[in-house]
Amino acid sequence: MALRGLGLALGGTALATGLGTAPAAADPRRGLTTYVLVHGTHSAGAFWMPIARELTLRGHRVVMVDQPRHGAEAFVPESYQRQDLEAMAVEASPLNGLGLEDYEARVTGIVRRAARHGPVVLVGHSLGGVSVSRVGDAVPHLLHHMCYMAAFCPSRVLPTADACTAAPENADAVSPVELAVGDPDRLGVLRLNCRTGDRRALAVLKEMICADYSDAEFRRILAGMQTDEPVAAYAGRAVGRAGSWGRVPRTYLRFGRDRTIATALQDRMIAEADAFTPGNRFRVHDFPGASHVGPLDPVPVAEVLDRLAG
Repeated sequence: MALRGLGLALGGTALATGLGTAPAAADPRRGLTTYVLVHGTHSAGAFWMPIARELTLRGHRVVMVDQPRHGAEAFVPESYQRQDLEAMAVEASPLNGLGLEDYEARVTGIVRRAARHGPVVLVGHSLGGVSVSRVGDAVPHLLHHMCYMAAFCPSRVLPTADACTAAPENADAVSPVELAVGDPDRLGVLRLNCRTGDRRALAVLKEMICADYSDAEFRRILAGMQTDEPVAAYAGRAVGRAGSWGRVPRTYLRFGRDRTIATALQDRMIAEADAFTPGNRFRVHDFPGASHVGPLDPVPVAEVLDRLAG
């Protein structure tokens, strides 16, 4: 099985998933900055709601992306609703066959539309980082800034999310692969039972997602997560080129208590990107106490993102 691990994020119902058709160059002299926010795996655009609220109150436009068959388009297995684990292990998923091309097309379409009205800051969390890299390669001229929030930033050495999670720097991370329902290779998706009552499974998920949160906060996050993520998204290549992705200013929000994308792996991805484009290095902001989903208080993260509009 190609899948080695993944970056989890919380989810829910997103507010915006619109697509565009025609390219448009951003004019930084007009319009408000638009933040295009991309969620991670088993997630949806509503992951960003607290941060999006803060950015909006600071005068920015915000689009919280739902990737295909996520959020407002989410697939909910019938067997999941019934908590029939035997049936869940074999129920077909419409996410089977989706890959990074589909994710990139969704985000690029939104960036094209947003760029008609002013500068665009593209932000990805967790698995959303591979979309940021792909879009940064596709339409660098439409991006004012890219930001990776505890996100995968593949390189020539680690070209996929799978390769990143299999790196020695991620050896201490916690993976939910052992919790998968059914065979991911046969289903084409990694399927999780987020309604489980199994204490061991819940402990693994909490350690991955938000070990520092209360149980009540963890349950709230878990309630918004989706069952399925296509395995092709983890295995897809997402390496930016120096002449496109490499010329867009970029920031990394480094989370110091992340048990999904270990801090050591975050450091390696930052270092490899900087070595590839030494004239355009990451601006790194440390959140030493943050777990994978970030601080419970969205204000510190929003403050950093707010400054990227300048």
